[in-house]
Amino acid sequence: MHAVGVDIGGTKIAGALVADDGSIVVDDRRPTPAGDPHEIVEIVVEMVRSLSAGRDVVAAGVAAAGFIDSQQSTVYYAPNINWRNEPFRDRLRERLGMDVTIDNDANAAGWAEFRFGAARDVRDMTMLTIGTGVGGAIVTGDRLLRGGFGTAGELGHLRVVPDGLPCGCGARGCIEQYGSGRALLRMANEIADAGGIGLALADAREQHGRLDGGILAELISGHDPGALHALAQLGRWLGQACASLSAVLDPAMFVFGGGVSVAGDLLLDPVREAYLAHLPARGYHPEPVFVTAQLVNDAGVVGAADLARIHAANLDG
Repeated sequence: MHAVGVDIGGTKIAGALVADDGSIVVDDRRPTPAGDPHEIVEIVVEMVRSLSAGRDVVAAGVAAAGFIDSQQSTVYYAPNINWRNEPFRDRLRERLGMDVTIDNDANAAGWAEFRFGAARDVRDMTMLTIGTGVGGAIVTGDRLLRGGFGTAGELGHLRVVPDGLPCGCGARGCIEQYGSGRALLRMANEIADAGGIGLALADAREQHGRLDGGILAELISGHDPGALHALAQLGRWLGQACASLSAVLDPAMFVFGGGVSVAGDLLLDPVREAYLAHLPARGYHPEPVFVTAQLVNDAGVVGAADLARIHAANLDG
């Protein structure tokens, strides 16, 4: 049976008709009118109707960055969209006449990797999405961990440095400030300022006016020493965070998604090294597998569709 998945990002809304094996039948992309919540509803409704036309569709799932309640119904807070306690599911149900679920975008991506991607052979996994910030998803015993209020898995706000760098959440020292794409750029700029191995970084910054993710990715793929040093710093912070997460969650696998994950073992090697250095009872604790995500940009829509399909099946049951 088919379901529609929609992933609302800060700049684009992605949608897809997804088969029950996780394959995408047809997809769609639209710009996100981030300042107009009502227009977002209109776009999602139009997208779901278009993707569903003439097909047997059981449900629609929507993924968005933000805090979603445990009933997969209300968006408590979305940082990129002007939503505060938004009853988004009810608005869509009224217009679409089908079962609809709402989920956090990292949860949807993590579920897709668990069901159809890198973690499909394990029962317990933790995913960290390394983008502008750090997102997370936790699957334990084949179930997505939502928590008592629906907001479990906000792994970017695990504190790793007491009184560290200020975070947008209001706390200090969150892993998001040390293990995100934004943090990687900050580290790269610091290395460029120091000279030495940062000369290529400094030259690239002068040539382009600033460093960005694309420039840094190119330097990393070219094995520039300064760029690799910045990536290793990032990996060590993430490895330290994973050691703390293991003490609580004990996953069999850590999956890394987001733009930085394309670095592969250049990222994972320092993650593993730091993980082992900070792991409690090292030598007596089985080591999890560290991998990069497989579904990449499709994970959000695939996961949202599959979660919606499961929710609809449970209602029927």
